[in-house]
Amino acid sequence: MCESCVDRIFSSGPAPCPVAGCHKTLRKAKFRKQTFEDIGVEREVDIRRRVMQILNRREEEFATKRAYDDFLEQREMIIANLVHGTDVAKTETDLQRYAQENLSSIRANQALEAQEATTFQERQTLEQEQARLRREAARQEYENERRELLAGREDVLSRLAAGRAGDAAAIAREGQRVLLKKSSARRSEEERIRQKQAVLRGSELRKGVAAPTTAGITGAPDSGLVKGLKKIEVPVPDKPYDPFGGLVPDKRDYYTLQEHYPSTYLDPIRQDTRMLAGGYDLREYYSRTLLEAFAGLGCFLDEELSESGSLDASKPVATQGAAMAAATSGGNASKA
Repeated sequence: MCESCVDRIFSSGPAPCPVAGCHKTLRKAKFRKQTFEDIGVEREVDIRRRVMQILNRREEEFATKRAYDDFLEQREMIIANLVHGTDVAKTETDLQRYAQENLSSIRANQALEAQEATTFQERQTLEQEQARLRREAARQEYENERRELLAGREDVLSRLAAGRAGDAAAIAREGQRVLLKKSSARRSEEERIRQKQAVLRGSELRKGVAAPTTAGITGAPDSGLVKGLKKIEVPVPDKPYDPFGGLVPDKRDYYTLQEHYPSTYLDPIRQDTRMLAGGYDLREYYSRTLLEAFAGLGCFLDEELSESGSLDASKPVATQGAAMAAATSGGNASKA
């Protein structure tokens, strides 16, 4: 449609399409200037742009390269169906369902694409600025060389005019040597500056033009339309820091320490200020006594020896000396 017809029909708001048989509602904001001469190419570009904004999965999101290639082929088939009018209703339904189920991953990938575009533009601007600086440096270098050459020639001419006729050759050689020395020093300094600029340029590119990653992208793997996505692993939150490594202070498995135990021997000490004045605490005595009493309840020698393999669990646990003493005592008993 021409621009005047668009202004005339849709300036007051949305209106039905004026084409006979088309019942779509159109809006003025959706119209834009035609870029390609063929309207079919223009329509395919619009469809391709819309589909690729929804199906914008990246290669690093797939488990294999084959899965990513299958995704690209599937996306091209969807575009072809919409362009040629094949199963349009089903294709649009699948696209809308996929867009609703994977909204977070779509937005994340769009943000990454925008970041990549910004990074590329910054890199292009940086390269253009560096090319301009190199051209400016080359022009300045040419001007400096020409100025030094003219100054050297004028110095040689002035010295020749003021000197004797026999000194002409020596003055010319000296002037040539001075020019060569200056040119060599200038070239070495310029080479050092170029190397320094190259190092700085590389560090800036590594720092400011870092490749974006897909960290933080979430979504349902194999969400019905796209297959072969990597499984999303939700990181396990870190547990609170435990300085004792799970050990609970003053916790015992076989007993609970009480504040007081009745005892005819300890009760007088509890009331004796001479014993308590130096810091003596009966709880320490209770804790040590109970710990020694229950210390061996968790030790099972037969199981530990059988697991270590040092002794056979079916045989009685006895030392060689005990066995010999038992045999000797048994022999003496039989003689008696």
